[in-house]
Amino acid sequence: MEKFEIIITTLFGLESLVAREVRRLGYETTSVEDGRITFMGDNEAVCRANMWIRTGERVLIKTAEFTAVTFDELFEKTKAVDWSKWIGKNDAFPVKGYSLKSTLASVRDCQAIIKKATAESLSNKYGIEWLPEDGTNYQIQFSIFKDKVTLMIDTSGEGLHKRGYRQHSNVAPLKETLAAAMVELSHWKFEYPLCDPFCGSGTIPIEAAMIKRNIAPGINREFAAQNFAWIDDELWDKSVEEAKSLERNVPLEIYAYDIENEYVELTNENAKIAGVGDFVKAEKGDARKIHFDMPYGTIICNPPYGERIGEIKECEKLYKEIGKSFNALDKWSYYIIASNENFESLFGKKANKKRKLYNGMIKCNLYQFFGERPPKTNK
Repeated sequence: MEKFEIIITTLFGLESLVAREVRRLGYETTSVEDGRITFMGDNEAVCRANMWIRTGERVLIKTAEFTAVTFDELFEKTKAVDWSKWIGKNDAFPVKGYSLKSTLASVRDCQAIIKKATAESLSNKYGIEWLPEDGTNYQIQFSIFKDKVTLMIDTSGEGLHKRGYRQHSNVAPLKETLAAAMVELSHWKFEYPLCDPFCGSGTIPIEAAMIKRNIAPGINREFAAQNFAWIDDELWDKSVEEAKSLERNVPLEIYAYDIENEYVELTNENAKIAGVGDFVKAEKGDARKIHFDMPYGTIICNPPYGERIGEIKECEKLYKEIGKSFNALDKWSYYIIASNENFESLFGKKANKKRKLYNGMIKCNLYQFFGERPPKTNK
């Protein structure tokens, strides 16, 4: 099969994790930049990347890349792309994107010009003046950064964080991709318990269970590219068969607590949909009073941040209280994402390591506190 450039977009701070996932799938990355990973692949790679990438946001096919500082340049270079290679004469091709630190700053104007240029390219290729756009949807994405234009076709449809198991969520849900990244960064070993004492809709415990059982994140959802004429259904069937064959049957101890009963019920419901209901034990519990008899384990959590002055004060008090609670588990490791720059002093302990991450548009740190290394187990 013909190879082309595939781009996986990422949340800032997760590029190295996504690059590692790409390599695990057997592909070599050609570039790792802020917010995106690029590698060479074929139609099968499109299917497998959508099925398996846990910490990336979208799988895109790069159709062109060039420099443009005028709208004429943008039009002519977009028009020069052979869009018929991807888009049929009846297919829809909406356009969206962004522009940063570039001469062509108006996103709306860039969007209109790319749309017009693509339409003209297709009209010339198919020898027709009017394109009905009533067929398959091919979402064109563009990025313009420092005058470099990248044109792409989105193969994912809904973002990869949409696994299909979270039908409902709490007020401030953590993205599934970010939750999976937190689990990956924790190096949690399944032989020991994992706990999220602020479980909300259960995203962290569910992602942890899916990772350790090697359940493909895309196994229960559909992708835009499943409707693309040039990708055989057999390739999608093959990727599903591969995913099912690689699931692991390992014992897990995953505990999810929340102070609100409705979130406990939500976590149980979402875990069942995700196929990990037997491995996530969700109960009502207070993070400030957490206690475990097991000497070793890992806590991964996303405590509330607070947006208003009163809420911030409440959160700061909470951080002090969970500091006392967590630190009583002296051999445990804990990984806590928080936006408060004074978190360590409030928590009462300096992190062994911290990593800058973004929860949506909120700049955060993942505070990593390493516990004692547990003894080897025969499990």
